[in-house]
Amino acid sequence: MTERSDSGLYLVMMSIHGLVRGFDMELGRDADTGGQVKYVVELARALAADARVSRVDLLTRRIEDPKVDPSYAEPLEPLAEGAYLVRLPFGPRRYLRKETLWPYLGSFIDEALQHFRRIGRVPDLIHGHYADAGLCGAHLSAVLGVPFVQTGHSLGRVKLARLLAQGMSPLSIESRYHIRQRIEAEEVALDNAGLVIASTRQEVDEQYALYDNYVPERMAVIPPGVDLGRFHPPRRWEQPPPIAEAIDRMLADPRKPLVLALSRPDRRKNIGALVEAFGRTPRLRELANLAIVAGSRDDIRGMDRDAREVMTDLLLDIDRHDLWGHVALPRRHEADEVPAIYRLAARRRGVFVNPALTEPFGLTLLEAAASGLPVVATNDGGPQEILGHCRNGELIDPLDPDDIAAKLLAILEDRTVWRALSRAGLRGVRQHYSWDAHVRQYLRRIRPLVGTSRRRRLVSTMRNRLPTADRILISDIDNTLIGDREATRALLERIREFGGRIALGVATGRTLESTLKVLREWQVPLPSVLITDVGSEIYYGPGMERDRSWSQHIDYRWNPEGIREVVAELPGLSLQEPEHQRRHKLSYYLDPDKAPALRAIRRALRKEGLHANLIYSHGMYLDFLPVRASKGRAVRYVAVKWGIPMDHILVAGDSGNDEELLTGETLAVVVGNHSEELADLEGREGIYFAQGEYARGILEGFEHWGFLEDLEGGKAGASAREESPSPAPGVGAAGTVAAS
Repeated sequence: MTERSDSGLYLVMMSIHGLVRGFDMELGRDADTGGQVKYVVELARALAADARVSRVDLLTRRIEDPKVDPSYAEPLEPLAEGAYLVRLPFGPRRYLRKETLWPYLGSFIDEALQHFRRIGRVPDLIHGHYADAGLCGAHLSAVLGVPFVQTGHSLGRVKLARLLAQGMSPLSIESRYHIRQRIEAEEVALDNAGLVIASTRQEVDEQYALYDNYVPERMAVIPPGVDLGRFHPPRRWEQPPPIAEAIDRMLADPRKPLVLALSRPDRRKNIGALVEAFGRTPRLRELANLAIVAGSRDDIRGMDRDAREVMTDLLLDIDRHDLWGHVALPRRHEADEVPAIYRLAARRRGVFVNPALTEPFGLTLLEAAASGLPVVATNDGGPQEILGHCRNGELIDPLDPDDIAAKLLAILEDRTVWRALSRAGLRGVRQHYSWDAHVRQYLRRIRPLVGTSRRRRLVSTMRNRLPTADRILISDIDNTLIGDREATRALLERIREFGGRIALGVATGRTLESTLKVLREWQVPLPSVLITDVGSEIYYGPGMERDRSWSQHIDYRWNPEGIREVVAELPGLSLQEPEHQRRHKLSYYLDPDKAPALRAIRRALRKEGLHANLIYSHGMYLDFLPVRASKGRAVRYVAVKWGIPMDHILVAGDSGNDEELLTGETLAVVVGNHSEELADLEGREGIYFAQGEYARGILEGFEHWGFLEDLEGGKAGASAREESPSPAPGVGAAGTVAAS
């Protein structure tokens, strides 16, 4: 085995939802386990095979659920030499739909930071896949100061438009898909990404153009590859796959050409249109059979609602058109059978058809073409470019069953046409869609980003007594640390009892000067770390040394003058006094009766190419920060910089500008006198709502989390948190994340 050098690139991919593993992929099992899973696994393997890359980690979610295979609970799965699938525990152990994962993404971010500590290396690049990983990638990039790349796979604004066009109400869409949250996550990802990788030019020009943060200059079209070792034309000595028997027993004449559809049972895949085309067209039934391979099922009644509805409608339509004997709908297939299924259809001189309503790329089209199958595909998105390159089939209107039938017949009725399209597809895939070509383009496009990052690495070690403490309390000041003098004294006395093993930190919206003044007034000793101005500045005591690396880092895409000009035109917003303005913070008073909604303010900025993190608190204050700045990100930065485990940090707050501070893998306390802005966090795992007010709530949180127990050698919060997975074999032991 070739020894890999640490001087090569360390690349991190993130694909959070669905069921991800490197073998027997359960593609089509549900709406979350589709082509994205296959893409990210194959991309990780292809990148790791390049000599310029020393390690690739694909981060996903660890799942412990009797309803899924135990392999999804394994912390580490080698994918290839130098490529690892790393499963991080966060949120409930059971399998969850992607729409329900949003509240737990802060924990994923913290688990990822702990993973980097365990292997002792900071990534050279973080690549997010889909909106959830895009949001996490933006945060990790902000904390670590490494470049961030995003791939959307499918986009929320496009999905919203499609669902509305189908007659679904906005309320139903929001209830089922949390579409606003997804779209905002996509905007955040686009706001922070140094590069957006798309599969097609149509995706860049039409789909991403719907977003406020659309900057085509930061977008690159790099089509996915196809594994030509697995997908190839039929060979004479090959035996038919096991699924062939299941298909043939449903057909009156299995010798006919096979029209093949392969997708998960999803409304967007529009496979019912194929049944309609066959039902309307006797000539099509005379010439060919239809095989619909739509995932695996034991019982349709046990499938999730959307899939159950699709499968039920298919069966009803087959019965309505009396297509029994003409249509095969096999119940199960193994992931390893997929290449052989394409070859089965190619051997019978069939056609692969993809009638999806929307298709961002269409990896199945490449697999079919590499197997020697002509294709008929939707005229939306990726198929336009694939067929433009390969010239191996026909585009269809997915809403017109007659058009689908006509295009299929044009290929099936003429063997000369079939052979010409089959050969064209084989040539086109080899020329345009190999993984080697993808990796070459990928590494060329990220080189400028990685080069800049390596020259100016953010995370490093410093000499300070902060790391000598076992635990750190980081508290908001107003109405949390202070507000009840007796309670504040009791808290400080409790901390003093442990002789420096508990460090004190504050995270506040106040300026440094105002912070020092109020702490003196309340006789609070100088904290070890002061996060001020809503996370835009960090200082270390006792010398009030400013963390200039943080200041330099959050300067990314910060244009305060441009923001002032836009906000000046908005009603209900007035600039606060000069003493509240800072280099990386603009502070306004907000009149909720007159001011636009926050999303409207964000959109106004984005339309002008401006980037900001908006923090709203106490029903009257609105702060504009750089996109990389916030209390929560500053705490994570401090934790990584000083090598402090997240569950050795207790954070406390009372208002809306503490929300991000309180979510994640830290131990969190919301004091009893909290504002209504935090009510939505109640019941969230890892956040304790105390009865006690002000500092008494913090003391109550100490007891709840066992924060002061076993300080001699135990782990704070061990009873409430699971242990992290062990380091990957052959990598460094746990330690402070240091510069590469």
